[in-house]
Amino acid sequence: MGLPNRPKQRMNPLIPSRICGLLSAVVFSASALAGESSAKHPNIIYLFADQLRACSTGYDGDPNARTPNIDALAMESVNFHNAVSVCPVCTPHRAALITGRFPTTTGMFVNDIHLPERELCIAEVLKAVGYNTGYIGKWHLDGEGRLAYIPPARRQGFDYWKVAECDHNYNKSVYYTDDSNQKHYWNGYDAFDETKDAQQYIRDHSKDAKPFVLFVSYGIPHFPHGTAPEEFNALFPPEKIKFRPNVPADMQTKEVRVEAQGYNAHIAALDKCIGEVMKTIADAGIKDDTIVVFSSDHGEMMGSHGVKPHTKQVAWDESARVPFLLRYPKAQGSQGHVAMTPLTTPDVMPTLLSLAGVTIPKTVEGKDISAVVRGQEMLEHNALYMAVSPFTSEKEWNKEYRAIRTDRYTYVRGLEGPWLLFDDVKDPYQTNNLVNQTALCQEMDKRLQAELKAVHDDFRPAAFYVKKFGYKLAPSGSAGYAPGSKVQSPKSADE
Repeated sequence: MGLPNRPKQRMNPLIPSRICGLLSAVVFSASALAGESSAKHPNIIYLFADQLRACSTGYDGDPNARTPNIDALAMESVNFHNAVSVCPVCTPHRAALITGRFPTTTGMFVNDIHLPERELCIAEVLKAVGYNTGYIGKWHLDGEGRLAYIPPARRQGFDYWKVAECDHNYNKSVYYTDDSNQKHYWNGYDAFDETKDAQQYIRDHSKDAKPFVLFVSYGIPHFPHGTAPEEFNALFPPEKIKFRPNVPADMQTKEVRVEAQGYNAHIAALDKCIGEVMKTIADAGIKDDTIVVFSSDHGEMMGSHGVKPHTKQVAWDESARVPFLLRYPKAQGSQGHVAMTPLTTPDVMPTLLSLAGVTIPKTVEGKDISAVVRGQEMLEHNALYMAVSPFTSEKEWNKEYRAIRTDRYTYVRGLEGPWLLFDDVKDPYQTNNLVNQTALCQEMDKRLQAELKAVHDDFRPAAFYVKKFGYKLAPSGSAGYAPGSKVQSPKSADE
C-alpha cells in the first residue's frame, strides 16, 4: 500500500527536509526524537557504484579484477554474498534504497521518473535526529531531465549537495551545488574529483559534535566503457580478458573483449577512489565510529548467458547480484565475515537505521537484518527482486518477473509461471535450470508468493502498473521513459 494521500506541496527549502509534514507518517513522538538526539550516533558513509556486479571484484573471484582496496575493505567487513538489487535498473534501485520501499509500492519501477516529495527518505529520518546530510554524484531520482537542476525542495533531505541527475560523460561531467542552477564541471575524470570532495567533507565533519551521513554515488563502471584514464585501460589487454564460464563462445568477440577491457578499467579506477576514502576515514580518526557501506545499484551481463554487454534488469546473477560490504567495528561480530543471509535493496535503510540506533519509520517495507552484522550467523530471509516493466520486448529473457534469492537458491517466476530455478551453491554460474524439479519448485514458489503478499503485489502484467501509477507508454512499449519526454511523478498507490 502507498502512503495516505497528502498534499503534494512544494515547501520552502529553508524548512528542513519537509520534516514537519512527514513526521506524522514516521510515527515518531517528540519524546522519542529527543531521546534519540541525546546520544552520539555513528557516522554513515555509503559508497556505491553504477552497474558494478558483485562477480567483478577480486574478493568474489574475478581473475580480471584489480581491486586491492575493495578486497581489503571486504576483509574488514561483513560481506553479504547474496545481496540483490530489488529491481536491477538505476532509478528503481535508488528509490528503494533511500525509501526502504518496493517499486510496486512507490511506482518507481522504470528509469527517469520523479520520486515524489511525499516519500519519506533516509536523509530526512537521520536529519530529524541530528545528522548532517550530504550527497555527491549521480542522483537519477528527479525525472525532470538528465542534465536539469534539482532545487533544494526536491533533494529528499540532503543538505550538502554536489549532484547531477544523470551524466555519464566522465571526463566532462556536470554537477549542481548549493541553491544555484549554474552548471559546474568536475575536474577531469569525475570519480577522482568526486572522491576529493568526499574526502574534504569527511575531514570537515569528522570533529563535529553532530554525526553525518554521506552518500557518494559514482557513475562508473556504467558504460560508456573505454573512457577511463589510459593507465587503467592498459591494465586489461582485450586478448587477455578471461570470460565467465557462462559466456558462450559466440559472445567472446573482439568487440565484447573491448567492452570488458573498459568495464574493468573503470572498476580499477573506482578501487583507487575507495582506497582514498578509506584512508581519509582512518586519518580522521573515525574508523570505529563510522558505518561504511560499499555497494552498487545493479550489475551487467557482459555476455553471460548470451546476453550482450550493457544489459541489466534481467534475472541472472550478473545483473541482479551486487556487492554489499558493511564495515562497523562497534557492532560487527567479526571481520572478513561472509554472510549468506540474503539482502535486498529495501532492507538497507532499516538495517542502517537500526545499527545507528534510530527508530525505523512505519513506512519502511524492508527488513532490518542488522543482527547479521552484530554476529548472528544466519537469519531466515528471502530477498525479493523483480522486473515490473521490461525496457524492451526484444528477447524472451527480457520480460516481467518476480524472483527471490535465498541462502542457496534463486527462483524466478514469469507471468506464464515458474521460469528459472538455480542451486547457487552447486551451480554458481546458473547454467542448470532446476525448474522441472517439482517439489523444490513448489516450495520456492510458495516462498515467493509469501514475499509478494507481504508487499501487496499480486504480479500483474506491466500495463497494470502503468495504469495504476498514471504513466504513459513509451513508443518501445515500456512504461515511463521515452527519450526526450518528460514523465510525471507516479500517483500514490492509494490514488
